[in-house]
This record gives sequence, structure tokens and C-alpha cells, in this order.
Amino acid sequence: MSIIWQADLSRRPFTSQSGSPLWALLICCDTGDWQFSAQAPQSDIDSKWVNMQLAIALADYPDEDSSYLPQKIQVFRPQSFSLIAAGAEPFGITVEPTRETPALKRLLMGLKQMALQNDWNPVQVEEMPPLPLPERLQGDRWRFAALPAGELEAEFQNRPIPVVDMPELRSPLRLGMSSTLPIPGLIIDGGRASMQLARWLLSVRPYALNYVSGAPDGVILQAGLAERWVMATFEDAEMAQAARTFQQRKNEALGLHFLLVQPDDSGMTYSGIWLLQAS
Repeated sequence: MSIIWQADLSRRPFTSQSGSPLWALLICCDTGDWQFSAQAPQSDIDSKWVNMQLAIALADYPDEDSSYLPQKIQVFRPQSFSLIAAGAEPFGITVEPTRETPALKRLLMGLKQMALQNDWNPVQVEEMPPLPLPERLQGDRWRFAALPAGELEAEFQNRPIPVVDMPELRSPLRLGMSSTLPIPGLIIDGGRASMQLARWLLSVRPYALNYVSGAPDGVILQAGLAERWVMATFEDAEMAQAARTFQQRKNEALGLHFLLVQPDDSGMTYSGIWLLQAS
């Protein structure tokens, strides 16, 4: 079985004895069973320092095979991605940008509790301002929807869908949800742009959909490490109520929700399906 590491390099709310800001590298395996950490003043942090710490971590990892290398290292923080990637390059280890690093984020939140720093959020990432969806990708219609947890996967299994992202780890039944629990989603009838939209979504790596109230209200897609895109806007009260229901159902379903792109509402053809889970 392949082993995946998750890593973060960020500033801590502490200083060294000389008063210099302290930065820390935290590494764990994706199961959370093993972890490694190192810290140094900000002036010492560069790709060579990261490379040296990775070498120590590789030697520390409890594996019988001394030639062991992780398949990849997952990084959720945009500001640390380049340094970790440069430090891992001499080992030939792939570094993957992804927001989905649950084991690492649990460790970081544990550090917050031990540090008793209420104003320090170690998993917070500054996101980019939301951008409008490219005009060529705007579909014909969109709507909120919901499917019972017990029917969600069966609805799309064994269908010839070009783009499918429904990881087993996000299976509603595997997560222990009731088969009748509504899993909310957003359905886009893309028309002629349907396949283009699905391919574009695949390239930006969707992470979560969120309802944002304002003038106008909107549905924002979080994607990549820090990108945001305006998927839809609306001003009428009925749609705003549907959006609040979507958000409430998402909370009740442990953040689980879906995004479906199809040419039309015939139910015959789908272009892409994503099962998402906001942390």
C-alpha cells in the first residue's frame, strides 16, 4: 500500500530567544499515525533547510525498508507549497497541492489548543477574491437539489460520465450517514458549454460550494488551494431560501454535497459529477 505524507510550513505565534519569528515544518502520514516536526527562525527557512528536514524525517519514518520514499507529499497552504516542492525535488518526491489534508489539519488544530492562542488559526488560508465564471462556460440554467444519501452513489454508478470525482472516503454510507439523509447539491444545465465546463472544473480542482448572502446573493466555488469563483448569483427571496436550505443540509451532512454538470435536465446524459466535503 502506498504511503502519503501531508506537510505544512508556516509561522508560529512564538519567537526565538533572539526575538526572531519562529517557523515550523510539520509532517504526518495521511493516517495520522506518524508525525515529524522541526522549527527554526524565519531567517533560516529556505529550500535547503526544508530538504534537510525531509531527510531527517525519511530516516525517522518507521518503515522496515530503508529505501522507502512516500508516493507524494500533500500541501494545503499556498505560501508553503513552493518551498516544500523545492525541498522534495532532490528526492524525486511529488508534491501535490490540495486542501484535503485532514490528518495534518487535525494535528495543527491540536497545536492551537495546546498553545492556548485563541486568535491563532493554524489552518486558515487567505483566499483570493472571487472571480466571475468565464463567459464561455456559463450554462443555460442552474438549481439547488438534494438526493438521499442511500441513492446518491447508485444514481451515478455505471453511467458513462466523462468526469467523475466521487472518492470512496466521501461515501455517505461509509461516513455512517442515514440512507434517508438529504445530500444537497448544485446542478448546472450547461447546454453546449456543458463538456467545456466539466473539463474546466476538473482543471481548477473543486473543493466546496458555499452560499454567500449579499447584494446580490451568490454561490461561490472554492477551488485549488485558494481560488474562488462565482458560480451563480440571484436576488429573489425564493432562491435565497433554497440557498439557506442547501447550506443547512450541507452542515447536517458533515459538509458533504455534490456538483453536477449536465447538458440538459433530461437525466439521460451527464458531463461531470463531484462529491465534495468542506472541512
